[in-house]
Amino acid sequence: MPTFLSVLLRGLLAGLVAGLIAGTFAYLVGEPRIDAAIAIEEQATHSAPGVEADHHAEELVGRDGQRAGLFLATGLFGVAMGGLLATGYVLLRRRLRTADDGRAALLLAGAALLGVVVVPFVKYPPNPPAVGNPDTIDQRTGSYLLLVLLGLVAVWAGALAHRSVPGRASYPIRAAAAVGGFLLVTAVGYTVLPSFAEVPDGFPATLLWEFRLASLGTQLVLWTGIGLLFAISLGWRRDRDRRPAPDGPVRSAGLPEDVRAPAGR
Repeated sequence: MPTFLSVLLRGLLAGLVAGLIAGTFAYLVGEPRIDAAIAIEEQATHSAPGVEADHHAEELVGRDGQRAGLFLATGLFGVAMGGLLATGYVLLRRRLRTADDGRAALLLAGAALLGVVVVPFVKYPPNPPAVGNPDTIDQRTGSYLLLVLLGLVAVWAGALAHRSVPGRASYPIRAAAAVGGFLLVTAVGYTVLPSFAEVPDGFPATLLWEFRLASLGTQLVLWTGIGLLFAISLGWRRDRDRRPAPDGPVRSAGLPEDVRAPAGR
């Protein structure tokens, strides 16, 4: 079995590469929408007397710096998510009903995408500049983070419902139980948490949803990349471990513990 450190390093590397790929997607697809939204915001600012000076004073980082920082942000975020995925894989691997390490990694990445991204997106989709009330930012942030936690709980509830069905039940029944458990927790979260309708009048609906879909696409690229790269790294390690040992005695000095462990241990 690979060590936790080796699995963690694979997750971190997969997250870094996936984060840079997601940053490229965000730069090509999302940045034009942000520029268009900023133009609308600046037009509204210029039309308001006495606000233009304050707006420029609060702008600490220009657009060029923000574009460059986009890759740094997505790269670091990818590293963090890859590390969490690797940790979750080590903790939950024995509970997953599959003998394929790569499939187990993809299942965990898909569960994270569903709970951390898709569930919050449906109720609290991201907003471009010029959309949102600054006075409610703390409440919106807290509600969003709480919904992320509820999304993970919903995924866990779906998995628990799937496992609770008797083994003799058919796959459609198991799938229906999993979907029902997931939707139940999600519906409760959507009902309890507050809603925010803060899109200003006259803001282009097409631009709003193009920005939101670009944001969702960035997350899809990120988590798909992390899952695939992490699964590939685990599959490569498993295939390497299955290679037949060479004939003759093998010195164990200098080899990692999981390689030099005697058979049957």
